[in-house]
Amino acid sequence: MSEKQYEVRMTDFALEAVHEIASYIARELFNDAAAVRWLERILDTVSALAYFPERVPLTPEEPWRSIGVRRMTVGKHYLYFWIDEERSCVHVIDVVYQRMDQVKRLSHMPLT
Repeated sequence: MSEKQYEVRMTDFALEAVHEIASYIARELFNDAAAVRWLERILDTVSALAYFPERVPLTPEEPWRSIGVRRMTVGKHYLYFWIDEERSCVHVIDVVYQRMDQVKRLSHMPLT
């Protein structure tokens, strides 16, 4: 029995969020090494979504939960994504610092 593998894509919105967070760690916190470690952790987590992404629970916030948006914790951030079963694709749509207003951020997040 073979396990299903998904293609994992990051939206431009998610890529911009990752860039902003890594830049903040490097420039504002003056810690290039921590920025690199954080970026590696995020990219490893994104890559791991190629297998069994459904293991990650749906986000508790509505209406995003009802449309299948999932949320996983990566350190002090949430990674949001949805699964397109028809195309065997996982779409990473945002990475957000946990202390931010999640509903406000979700309301600005494009789903495609």
